[in-house]
Amino acid sequence: MPGVLWLASYPKSGNTWVRAFLANYLANGRSPVPINDLPEFVRGDGPKHYYEEVLGFPITEPLSPKETQELRLVVHERFAHESQGTTIVKTHNAIAYLDDLPTINPEATEGAVYIMRNPLDVALSYAHHYGMTCDEAIERLGSEQNALGGTERQVFQFLGSWSEHVRSWVEAPGLKVHVMRYEDMLLEPVDSFSRLVGFLELPEEPGRCEKAIEFSSFDALASQERSQGFVEAIPAREHPSFRGKGLETAPETAEFRGESRIRFFRSGKLGTWRDHLTEEQVSRVVGDHREVMEAHGYLDEGGAPVF
Repeated sequence: MPGVLWLASYPKSGNTWVRAFLANYLANGRSPVPINDLPEFVRGDGPKHYYEEVLGFPITEPLSPKETQELRLVVHERFAHESQGTTIVKTHNAIAYLDDLPTINPEATEGAVYIMRNPLDVALSYAHHYGMTCDEAIERLGSEQNALGGTERQVFQFLGSWSEHVRSWVEAPGLKVHVMRYEDMLLEPVDSFSRLVGFLELPEEPGRCEKAIEFSSFDALASQERSQGFVEAIPAREHPSFRGKGLETAPETAEFRGESRIRFFRSGKLGTWRDHLTEEQVSRVVGDHREVMEAHGYLDEGGAPVF
């Protein structure tokens, strides 16, 4: 029976990187897949147009969370049955129940790849991407009610806290799940992505994984964005720093079809939190997520951050 294989993650944890790797692995071409073609290989369950297709008319006002939940079940079912085999779909939703409805349709689900990243680095990247202070981002990562969406491009997506998001996927009963850490993808890319290829049972041949890794590297993706923009980047007009709310530094932009958008690929490095978060902020993140950070190797035996 066909089903959805989810690429699940908290935002700013490497989901787009994995999508780019898979696109390049599947295409197996002589040059990198254009980043604006990624949805042709792996779509997401957040874009509003999939919900408009179910309704049969444009969504002009934000849907309520319950309305979104009801439609999401149908969208997921459509994803599952539109091909004869597995359909890979990105999601930022945690596995949860809202208004007695699941955020992830269990009947449409075949399995999952869960991508996680050190929450200290997630907090910093989250703050930059969504136009907020690091304190605000840390609060969001610790909130069991955190959510995204309801914009002109995306529907409501339920995240919860970073810890609960991780647990909801990696500890989901009966779910076939492969876990990837962002840090392993950077430090041991061939081993990390080769295990992904094996989990997905994709065809293997010498050099194919290495080529896809090269074509989907941070430098390659960032270079493409600088030259052609990225369809999934947030328009500058939606970002607080361009609406009069002063942030410490205005984010860099790239043009996509004549519109300025916030640069999606910002740094891609490990441990940048060390240069930007205060000791108090680090303590808050570790305090909020200690148990899950310890379980997944983000804290050493003395409780200090590893990466």
